Amino acid sequence: MLKNNIIFAKKNCLLKTLLTLLTCFVITCSALGQTVRKYSNEFMNIGVDAAALGMANAVTAHTADVNSGYWNPAGLLHLEDKELALMHSSYFANIANYDYIGFAMPIDDRSSIGLSVIRFAVDDILNTTQLIDDQGNINYDRISTFSTADYGVTFSYARQLPLDGLRYGINAKVIRRIIGDFASSWGFGLDAAVQFETKNDWKFGIMARDITTTYNAWSIDEDEFSTIQDAVEGENQELPETTEITIPKLQLGVSKKFIINYDYSILTELDLNVRFEENNDIISTSFASINPALGLEFGYIDMIFLRGGLGNFQNELEYDNSERLSFQPSMGVGFRYKGIQVDYAFTDIGDQSVALYSNVFSLKLDFSIFR
Repeated sequence: MLKNNIIFAKKNCLLKTLLTLLTCFVITCSALGQTVRKYSNEFMNIGVDAAALGMANAVTAHTADVNSGYWNPAGLLHLEDKELALMHSSYFANIANYDYIGFAMPIDDRSSIGLSVIRFAVDDILNTTQLIDDQGNINYDRISTFSTADYGVTFSYARQLPLDGLRYGINAKVIRRIIGDFASSWGFGLDAAVQFETKNDWKFGIMARDITTTYNAWSIDEDEFSTIQDAVEGENQELPETTEITIPKLQLGVSKKFIINYDYSILTELDLNVRFEENNDIISTSFASINPALGLEFGYIDMIFLRGGLGNFQNELEYDNSERLSFQPSMGVGFRYKGIQVDYAFTDIGDQSVALYSNVFSLKLDFSIFR
């Protein structure tokens, strides 16, 4: 009887703690949603891992590998050995490159850590601000190149909670953004997440991004910036804002894996992506908007995978003032042999238009193959 009372008390304490954190999170979003810049550090929302992108990013509940550091750090507790992940993709007709590397490892049977780095950049941009010299002569030797690059470094920690099947994870993020010699910024933020798994294999996940808001402080070289002002008369006369704030986002997911005749499996997940603003999401109010994402993975002998997903549902206004529902489809394949997994996704970062589709490749290595 005493043991049962202790267990019941632990469950109540944990549930109260989670509800308190969620309530504080919502109150913070409500207070900030009307007063801060809403679209800073958007490159951190694109996603990593071709397997996840092939499922329309609907992985919050079931993610369980090195890439969990991005999707839900609580999933890092599924690691049995060190893991390394790599990904590359190109966007906007190969103008922008998106690269990712992640590493994670278990500390003991109750905790794990991870580190990931994201780079999203446009390289070799022509700088023609010095093309014409003081005498009005055109000199092509004065053309130089520069890059605009965004970096996101994430430190992850996950730990098992006393309640069976319940675990939490925390991310500490450092953001570095560089625009040639003109400007640069540093940013810092935190994520918090939980996963819960029932005895009948239902999985639930919550990922709260930028729970403290992520601040970016810009440093602008006024001398370099003045060259743009001089080169483009009447434009860019004011310096951009020196501080940006990224408001919190919430991702809720539920997942279930079905085994069919031992060799076949079907993994399904439904996610709800909540942003605390009014926009064109399929469900939108003055307080928050909700965008669903559905992912599906068909597996054969846990070696070959086919994936598909639908997400980013938007109510778009047409020229005749009618509304059209758009969405972002995605698909992918994967192959895993022992500790090596290669994945491919065919997706985009917009809607179902034909112009923005990208090829995404990723590689995952489980160090247990060296044992």
